[in-house]
Amino acid sequence: MAKWTFEPGHTAAEFRARHMMVTYVRGHFKNIHGTLEFDLESPEKSSLEVQIDAREIWTGVKERDDHLRSADFLDVEHYPEMTFAGNQVEVKGEHDYAVTGDLTIRGVTRKATLNVRYLGQWATPWWEDGVNKGPRTRAGFLATTQINRQDFGVSWQDTMDRGGIVVSNEIDIAIDVEAVLDNA
Repeated sequence: MAKWTFEPGHTAAEFRARHMMVTYVRGHFKNIHGTLEFDLESPEKSSLEVQIDAREIWTGVKERDDHLRSADFLDVEHYPEMTFAGNQVEVKGEHDYAVTGDLTIRGVTRKATLNVRYLGQWATPWWEDGVNKGPRTRAGFLATTQINRQDFGVSWQDTMDRGGIVVSNEIDIAIDVEAVLDNA
């Protein structure tokens, strides 16, 4: 089974939540680390591990980012990392898979399924200290899911008139992965 390592500079996660019942607020995480074992010939044997530094949340508004880092939401002082580890893979199509595993947010672990699309691979340059030491093989993946934040203890809320809420419980997540084949 081929082993791949995420390229943190080219891997990112995005989330979105309904805000004030009328629109979505989006946030991002960069510098994501992870590994996967993946071979196109036997994708059902794949496995995946992802680590996201919750302290690096960014929505573009400092005050909101600080609130999301606080104990009201991610409580990064006590839970600085979010993780996913999965090895239950269901082949859904030629390049589409459902990967089920353990998602941990705020120290709470629940089963989650990522819908993963393999985007292909390519031999590319590999730059180190300004020198091309390539080629290295890179592969792309897009993983999406939806979670209920309440399941992970992310429960801050405020109500509005007519029963509206400030932040939706359903959070959409998308992770863009660029992985490099280990040449070991």
